[in-house]
Amino acid sequence: MPVDFIGLFSLLVAARVRFVVVDGLAVLLHGLDRLTADVDLAVDLSTEATKDAVRALTEGGYRPLAPVDPLSLADPERRHDWQTSRGMKVCSFWDTTNTRPTVDVMLSPVVSFDDLWTDATHVMIGGIGVRIASIPHLILIKKAAGRTQDLADVERLRAKLLD
Repeated sequence: MPVDFIGLFSLLVAARVRFVVVDGLAVLLHGLDRLTADVDLAVDLSTEATKDAVRALTEGGYRPLAPVDPLSLADPERRHDWQTSRGMKVCSFWDTTNTRPTVDVMLSPVVSFDDLWTDATHVMIGGIGVRIASIPHLILIKKAAGRTQDLADVERLRAKLLD
């Protein structure tokens, strides 16, 4: 299983991509045990920022999992079409070197990117500064996803807030 999270984060930080780690890895980075094999990200979806993120990923060896033009991620109408016609919630990118985890870029985060960015917790991972979604924002995101594991994470995150 590819686990080079540091390689992924180095790639994004070097390209000055604004991103916030959400979902399972964020839960883990907040100190709760959680298995995850991918990295879920909220990125700045303004047109140029999205293009920068896609270029960083594709030039770094990532390819979209779905048969789409990855630069279309920068087009709000295309993202909306993917959500409505294909049921996509994320645009997944896989690593052609098979050393880094799959990246899932959220198409329409429940919490606005600006709010995620502003309230994010800053952590250092392998000497790289990374932002992870705040616990209150993670709770909102996981409640909206509504899967069994997400709802279990919500309860654990709520308990952590009380610690």
